[in-house]
Parts: sequence; structure tokens; C-alpha cells
Amino acid sequence: MRSHIAIATILFALSYVPGVAQPLLEPQLSLRSLPNSAPRVALTFDACSGKTDERILQTLIHNRINATIFVTARWIRRNPQAIAEIRANADLFEIENHGAKHVPIVDFPIKVFGLEAAGSPAAVRNEIEGGAIAIEKAFGRKPKWFRGATGLYTSSSEKIVANMDYKLAGYSLHGDGGASFSSSRTANTISAAKDDDVIIAHINQPTKPAGAGVVEGILKLRAKGFVFVKLQDGFEQPSPKLNNCNHCAESAH
Repeated sequence: MRSHIAIATILFALSYVPGVAQPLLEPQLSLRSLPNSAPRVALTFDACSGKTDERILQTLIHNRINATIFVTARWIRRNPQAIAEIRANADLFEIENHGAKHVPIVDFPIKVFGLEAAGSPAAVRNEIEGGAIAIEKAFGRKPKWFRGATGLYTSSSEKIVANMDYKLAGYSLHGDGGASFSSSRTANTISAAKDDDVIIAHINQPTKPAGAGVVEGILKLRAKGFVFVKLQDGFEQPSPKLNNCNHCAESAH
């Protein structure tokens, strides 16, 4: 009964979202399954803006744990020390594109989780290109994967990402609820990851309790014998399963 109520609520919200020209889609991504191997997960972190959660970064470095970090140009400008730490441990980290200004990759005017979307195809391309330029300057490599702010797209903005020769980085497990989860909920969520999960969490919220839970969850997975891989290592080409997410959006006024 509870599931029927939840579905009804979502459908009601969908039917009253004004100004949405097309559905918003949330790509799903999992690792390619490997038979007879240790359980594997990919830790992916968004560095949207603001500062760096050194609790997470130092745990990854001290335990030699691989991770993929999606950085914005804004975050790069504000975190020279973290960039130096990442560069000094380049074998652990894959740096990928999270955009220039952390705006949703939606190509018509709308708000997504309170953020003004790019709003046009040209603005989508500028957001992607601006992030790539900043990464090449700071890390000396061209990114291959892209994840936009909020992780939501339109089918047409996904085509723009593909036409710019990027693989779209979805995920299969929300680890920290956009850094909004409590420490215990975050730890429980991450430590319950399954073989082949792609975990998304945030590494730019050092004052929030979720960061401590990220650390705890990672170490619990490590104790279970999980192997941590980067996106560039052994992932299938993204042919993402898409979930409609109109209820995540508000029309811009």
C-alpha cells in the first residue's frame, strides 16, 4: 500500500509542474560485472564549489583508495591546497568534469533543486567547455567523463554531452543525499553498497555530518574486502537507464 501511495504522490507532482518542456532524466550507471572477482565499487565525488572535506580526502590518501572526483572550475579556483594534494597522489585519483559554474545541464529555462539551469544549448556547451578548460589547466589532462550539477538532464542536453565526446557519468547509489544525510545514515548507506555499484557522494562540504559518515562507510567497505576502482578502469560505455524526474524541477519565473 505504501508504494502505491508514493507513486500516486509523484504522479500528482508531475502533472502540476508548469513550464517543463521535456522530462528530466537521471542516468544510472554500474560497473561491468566481472565473474570470480572480489566485490568492486567506484567511489565518485562531486566537488561542486566551496571548500574541501579533508576528512574524506585524507582517508582516501592514507588508505590508498582510488576515487573519481568531478570538479567544477569554481572549486578549482578556491582549493589550491587540495589540488596540490591530489596532484601529489595522482595514481589514486581520476579528475573529471563537473562544469564551470555548477549549473544544471538543462537546455531550457528552469530551476532544478533551486538552481538556475543553463537554459539553452549554447549555455550547456559553455558550462561543459568551461569545466574542461579549468581541469586541463590545473591537472594537465582532458577529462573524458561529465556529470552536471544535480545529475539531471534532458534527452537533448544528453546529446550535447555526447556530441562533445564525453561519457555521461551516472551512478547507482546515492551515498550522502547531496551531503544532507546524517553521519550514521551516510555510513549505513555506503557500507551497504553492492558489487558493481557506482557511489556518488560529495567532497566539498567539510562542515556537514555526512562527511564523517562517508569516511566510516568507505572503511567498512574496505574491511569487507571491496576493491575500489576509478571510472576509467573497467567501466562499460554508458548506455544509461533513465528515470523521469520532472518532480525535481521548478519552473523559472
